[in-house]
Amino acid sequence: MIQDIFPNRLNTDYQILSPKANDFLLVYNDSKVLLNRTNLQLPTVANIEEAYSIGNEQYIYLFAIDEMRFFLSQDKLPETNHLYYHDIRSLRSHKPKWLCFAAATGMHLSHWYENNQFCGKCGSLTVAKEDERAVCCTACDSIIYPRINPVVIVGITDGERLLLGKNMNSVYKHYGLISGFIEIAETVEEAVKRETMEEVGLKVKNIRYYKSQPWAFSESMLMGFFAEVDGNTTPYLDGKELTEAVWVNREELPLGDSHVSLTWEMIESFRLHRV
Repeated sequence: MIQDIFPNRLNTDYQILSPKANDFLLVYNDSKVLLNRTNLQLPTVANIEEAYSIGNEQYIYLFAIDEMRFFLSQDKLPETNHLYYHDIRSLRSHKPKWLCFAAATGMHLSHWYENNQFCGKCGSLTVAKEDERAVCCTACDSIIYPRINPVVIVGITDGERLLLGKNMNSVYKHYGLISGFIEIAETVEEAVKRETMEEVGLKVKNIRYYKSQPWAFSESMLMGFFAEVDGNTTPYLDGKELTEAVWVNREELPLGDSHVSLTWEMIESFRLHRV
Protein backbone atom coordinates (compact mmCIF):
# COMPACT_ATOMS: atom_id res chain seq x y z
CA MET A 1 0.00 0.00 0.00
CA ILE A 2 1.03 3.63 -0.29
CA GLN A 3 2.63 3.71 3.16
CA ASP A 4 4.64 0.53 2.56
CA ILE A 5 7.93 2.19 1.60
CA PHE A 6 10.26 -0.27 3.36
CA PRO A 7 13.28 -0.29 3.52
CA ASN A 8 12.75 3.49 3.63
CA ARG A 9 11.27 4.80 6.88
CA LEU A 10 9.12 7.84 7.60
CA ASN A 11 9.92 9.94 10.68
CA THR A 12 7.24 12.49 11.60
CA ASP A 13 8.82 13.72 14.85
CA TYR A 14 8.09 17.43 15.11
CA GLN A 15 11.11 19.70 15.03
CA ILE A 16 11.89 23.32 14.20
CA LEU A 17 14.71 23.09 11.67
CA SER A 18 16.36 25.29 9.09
CA PRO A 19 16.49 23.86 5.56
CA LYS A 20 19.64 22.99 3.70
CA ALA A 21 20.16 23.33 -0.05
CA ASN A 22 19.64 19.61 -0.76
CA ASP A 23 16.49 19.22 1.37
CA PHE A 24 13.26 18.65 -0.56
CA LEU A 25 10.78 21.50 -0.75
CA LEU A 26 7.07 20.75 -1.17
CA VAL A 27 5.01 23.40 -2.96
CA TYR A 28 1.29 22.85 -3.59
CA ASN A 29 -1.54 24.33 -5.58
CA ASP A 30 -4.68 22.63 -4.23
CA SER A 31 -4.14 18.90 -5.00
CA LYS A 32 -1.15 19.42 -7.25
CA VAL A 33 2.51 19.38 -6.25
CA LEU A 34 5.38 21.19 -7.95
CA LEU A 35 7.77 18.77 -9.70
CA ASN A 36 10.75 18.91 -12.04
CA ARG A 37 9.50 18.59 -15.62
CA THR A 38 12.34 16.37 -16.81
CA ASN A 39 12.26 13.57 -14.23
CA LEU A 40 9.03 14.17 -12.22
CA GLN A 41 11.05 14.39 -9.02
CA LEU A 42 10.48 16.72 -6.09
CA PRO A 43 12.58 19.90 -6.24
CA THR A 44 15.13 20.75 -3.60
CA VAL A 45 15.40 24.02 -1.73
CA ALA A 46 18.27 24.96 -4.06
CA ASN A 47 16.14 24.18 -7.14
CA ILE A 48 13.31 26.44 -5.94
CA GLU A 49 15.46 29.33 -4.81
CA GLU A 50 17.44 29.30 -8.05
CA ALA A 51 14.30 29.07 -10.22
CA TYR A 52 12.53 31.94 -8.48
CA SER A 53 15.54 34.05 -7.42
CA ILE A 54 14.56 33.92 -3.77
CA GLY A 55 16.41 33.04 -0.60
CA ASN A 56 16.18 32.93 3.18
CA GLU A 57 12.48 32.00 3.02
CA GLN A 58 10.57 30.71 6.05
CA TYR A 59 9.94 27.07 5.21
CA ILE A 60 8.16 24.65 7.57
CA TYR A 61 9.85 21.35 8.42
CA LEU A 62 7.39 18.48 7.90
CA PHE A 63 9.09 15.07 8.18
CA ALA A 64 12.00 12.93 7.05
CA ILE A 65 12.28 9.72 5.05
CA ASP A 66 15.53 8.13 6.12
CA GLU A 67 18.03 11.01 5.86
CA MET A 68 15.93 12.94 3.33
CA ARG A 69 14.25 15.96 4.91
CA PHE A 70 11.05 17.58 3.58
CA PHE A 71 10.02 21.20 4.05
CA LEU A 72 6.85 23.07 3.06
CA SER A 73 6.57 26.37 1.24
CA GLN A 74 3.17 28.00 1.74
CA ASP A 75 3.63 30.22 -1.31
CA LYS A 76 1.77 29.16 -4.48
CA LEU A 77 4.65 29.68 -6.88
CA PRO A 78 4.03 29.97 -10.63
CA GLU A 79 5.16 27.27 -13.06
CA THR A 80 8.43 27.70 -14.92
CA ASN A 81 10.16 26.06 -17.88
CA HIS A 82 11.59 23.45 -15.48
CA LEU A 83 8.96 23.19 -12.74
CA TYR A 84 5.25 22.50 -13.07
CA TYR A 85 2.31 21.33 -10.97
CA HIS A 86 1.45 17.64 -11.21
CA ASP A 87 -1.69 15.92 -9.89
CA ILE A 88 -0.64 13.92 -6.84
CA ARG A 89 -2.98 11.01 -7.56
CA SER A 90 -1.20 10.36 -10.85
CA LEU A 91 1.99 9.65 -8.88
CA ARG A 92 0.53 6.51 -7.28
CA SER A 93 2.57 4.21 -9.54
CA HIS A 94 5.58 6.50 -9.79
CA LYS A 95 9.09 5.54 -8.75
CA PRO A 96 10.69 5.83 -6.27
CA LYS A 97 7.82 4.48 -4.21
CA TRP A 98 8.28 6.93 -1.37
CA LEU A 99 7.72 9.93 -3.68
CA CYS A 100 3.93 9.63 -3.79
CA PHE A 101 3.71 8.91 -0.07
CA ALA A 102 5.82 11.98 0.72
CA ALA A 103 3.88 14.21 -1.67
CA ALA A 104 0.49 13.05 -0.36
CA THR A 105 1.48 13.31 3.32
CA GLY A 106 2.89 16.77 2.71
CA MET A 107 -0.35 17.80 0.99
CA HIS A 108 -2.34 16.70 4.04
CA LEU A 109 -0.23 18.96 6.27
CA SER A 110 -0.22 21.79 3.72
CA HIS A 111 -4.03 21.87 3.65
CA TRP A 112 -4.13 21.84 7.45
CA TYR A 113 -1.73 24.77 7.76
CA GLU A 114 -3.62 26.70 5.08
CA ASN A 115 -7.02 26.09 6.70
CA ASN A 116 -5.89 27.06 10.19
CA GLN A 117 -4.17 30.40 9.74
CA PHE A 118 -6.93 31.86 11.89
CA CYS A 119 -8.55 30.58 15.07
CA GLY A 120 -11.92 28.92 14.56
CA LYS A 121 -13.04 30.12 18.01
CA CYS A 122 -12.22 33.84 17.97
CA GLY A 123 -10.85 34.52 14.49
CA SER A 124 -7.41 35.72 15.59
CA LEU A 125 -4.16 34.76 13.92
CA THR A 126 -2.51 31.45 14.84
CA VAL A 127 1.18 30.65 15.20
CA ALA A 128 3.03 27.33 15.20
CA LYS A 129 3.69 25.79 18.59
CA GLU A 130 7.34 25.13 19.30
CA ASP A 131 7.01 21.81 21.12
CA GLU A 132 4.52 19.86 18.98
CA ARG A 133 2.75 19.74 15.61
CA ALA A 134 -0.03 22.21 16.36
CA VAL A 135 -0.93 25.86 15.95
CA CYS A 136 -1.97 28.12 18.80
CA CYS A 137 -4.26 31.15 18.76
CA THR A 138 -2.45 34.40 19.56
CA ALA A 139 -5.49 35.74 21.42
CA CYS A 140 -7.42 32.96 23.20
CA ASP A 141 -4.66 30.29 23.29
CA SER A 142 -6.81 27.65 21.60
CA ILE A 143 -4.67 24.79 20.27
CA ILE A 144 -5.44 23.20 16.88
CA TYR A 145 -3.96 19.83 15.89
CA PRO A 146 -3.82 18.25 12.41
CA ARG A 147 -7.19 16.81 11.47
CA ILE A 148 -7.49 13.11 10.59
CA ASN A 149 -10.88 11.85 9.42
CA PRO A 150 -11.82 8.28 10.47
CA VAL A 151 -13.25 6.15 7.65
CA VAL A 152 -14.51 2.56 7.47
CA ILE A 153 -14.13 0.35 4.40
CA VAL A 154 -16.33 -2.74 4.34
CA GLY A 155 -15.85 -5.94 2.35
CA ILE A 156 -19.34 -7.49 2.46
CA THR A 157 -19.26 -11.23 1.78
CA ASP A 158 -21.85 -13.87 0.95
CA GLY A 159 -20.04 -17.18 0.89
CA GLU A 160 -17.85 -17.08 -2.22
CA ARG A 161 -19.17 -13.68 -3.29
CA LEU A 162 -17.95 -10.14 -2.51
CA LEU A 163 -20.09 -7.03 -2.98
CA LEU A 164 -18.53 -4.36 -5.20
CA GLY A 165 -19.85 -0.91 -5.93
CA LYS A 166 -19.14 2.21 -7.96
CA ASN A 167 -19.10 5.49 -6.09
CA MET A 168 -21.13 8.29 -7.61
CA ASN A 169 -18.78 11.07 -6.46
CA SER A 170 -15.37 9.42 -6.91
CA VAL A 171 -12.94 10.54 -9.61
CA TYR A 172 -12.23 6.83 -10.12
CA LYS A 173 -14.98 4.85 -11.83
CA HIS A 174 -13.62 1.40 -11.00
CA TYR A 175 -15.39 -0.99 -8.66
CA GLY A 176 -14.60 -0.63 -4.98
CA LEU A 177 -15.96 -1.48 -1.54
CA ILE A 178 -18.53 0.18 0.68
CA SER A 179 -16.98 3.03 2.66
CA GLY A 180 -17.88 6.11 4.68
CA PHE A 181 -16.89 8.48 7.46
CA ILE A 182 -17.51 7.62 11.10
CA GLU A 183 -19.99 9.98 12.72
CA ILE A 184 -19.79 11.66 16.14
CA ALA A 185 -20.62 9.35 19.10
CA GLU A 186 -20.56 6.30 16.82
CA THR A 187 -18.46 3.18 17.32
CA VAL A 188 -16.50 1.76 14.40
CA GLU A 189 -18.77 -1.30 14.33
CA GLU A 190 -21.86 0.90 14.26
CA ALA A 191 -20.37 2.84 11.36
CA VAL A 192 -19.86 -0.41 9.44
CA LYS A 193 -23.52 -1.36 9.91
CA ARG A 194 -24.87 2.12 9.17
CA GLU A 195 -22.80 2.69 6.01
CA THR A 196 -23.77 -0.73 4.69
CA MET A 197 -27.46 -0.07 5.29
CA GLU A 198 -27.30 3.47 3.87
CA GLU A 199 -25.39 2.60 0.72
CA VAL A 200 -26.82 -0.80 -0.24
CA GLY A 201 -29.72 -1.47 2.15
CA LEU A 202 -28.17 -4.63 3.62
CA LYS A 203 -27.64 -5.89 7.15
CA VAL A 204 -24.29 -7.44 8.14
CA LYS A 205 -22.97 -9.68 10.90
CA ASN A 206 -19.67 -11.18 12.07
CA ILE A 207 -17.73 -7.93 11.56
CA ARG A 208 -13.97 -8.63 11.45
CA TYR A 209 -11.20 -6.05 11.47
CA TYR A 210 -8.67 -6.40 8.63
CA LYS A 211 -6.14 -3.54 8.51
CA SER A 212 -5.78 0.25 8.59
CA GLN A 213 -4.18 2.76 6.24
CA PRO A 214 -3.35 6.48 6.38
CA TRP A 215 -4.92 8.01 3.27
CA ALA A 216 -3.77 11.59 2.80
CA PHE A 217 -5.82 12.12 -0.37
CA SER A 218 -8.91 12.52 1.83
CA GLU A 219 -6.92 13.39 4.98
CA SER A 220 -8.24 10.18 6.53
CA MET A 221 -7.40 7.09 8.50
CA LEU A 222 -8.99 4.16 6.70
CA MET A 223 -10.04 1.12 8.74
CA GLY A 224 -10.89 -2.01 6.77
CA PHE A 225 -13.40 -4.65 7.87
CA PHE A 226 -14.96 -7.77 6.42
CA ALA A 227 -18.56 -8.62 7.33
CA GLU A 228 -21.06 -11.27 6.26
CA VAL A 229 -24.39 -10.29 4.78
CA ASP A 230 -27.24 -11.00 7.20
CA GLY A 231 -30.50 -12.05 5.56
CA ASN A 232 -31.57 -10.31 2.34
CA THR A 233 -28.77 -10.23 -0.27
CA THR A 234 -30.32 -7.92 -2.88
CA PRO A 235 -28.61 -4.51 -2.75
CA TYR A 236 -30.78 -1.39 -2.82
CA LEU A 237 -29.34 1.90 -4.10
CA ASP A 238 -30.76 5.21 -2.94
CA GLY A 239 -29.10 7.13 -5.77
CA LYS A 240 -27.01 9.29 -3.45
CA GLU A 241 -23.84 7.24 -2.85
CA LEU A 242 -23.43 4.48 -5.44
CA THR A 243 -24.28 4.17 -9.11
CA GLU A 244 -23.99 0.37 -9.05
CA ALA A 245 -23.62 -2.53 -6.59
CA VAL A 246 -23.01 -6.12 -7.72
CA TRP A 247 -22.10 -9.44 -6.17
CA VAL A 248 -18.99 -10.91 -7.79
CA ASN A 249 -17.78 -14.50 -7.38
CA ARG A 250 -14.33 -14.90 -5.89
CA GLU A 251 -12.73 -16.24 -9.09
CA GLU A 252 -14.27 -13.43 -11.18
CA LEU A 253 -13.10 -10.49 -9.08
CA PRO A 254 -11.20 -7.86 -11.08
CA LEU A 255 -7.46 -7.60 -10.59
CA GLY A 256 -6.50 -4.42 -8.83
CA ASP A 257 -5.21 -1.62 -11.03
CA SER A 258 -3.41 -0.10 -8.07
CA HIS A 259 -1.35 -1.61 -5.28
CA VAL A 260 -1.41 1.48 -3.08
CA SER A 261 -4.93 1.36 -1.61
CA LEU A 262 -6.48 -0.63 1.21
CA THR A 263 -9.57 -1.25 -0.93
CA TRP A 264 -7.67 -3.16 -3.58
CA GLU A 265 -5.64 -5.11 -1.04
CA MET A 266 -8.88 -6.25 0.59
CA ILE A 267 -10.37 -7.30 -2.75
CA GLU A 268 -7.17 -9.16 -3.62
CA SER A 269 -7.06 -10.86 -0.20
CA PHE A 270 -10.59 -12.16 -0.68
CA ARG A 271 -9.86 -13.28 -4.25
CA LEU A 272 -6.82 -15.27 -3.05
CA HIS A 273 -8.64 -16.89 -0.07
CA ARG A 274 -6.49 -14.96 2.43
CA VAL A 275 -9.50 -13.91 4.48
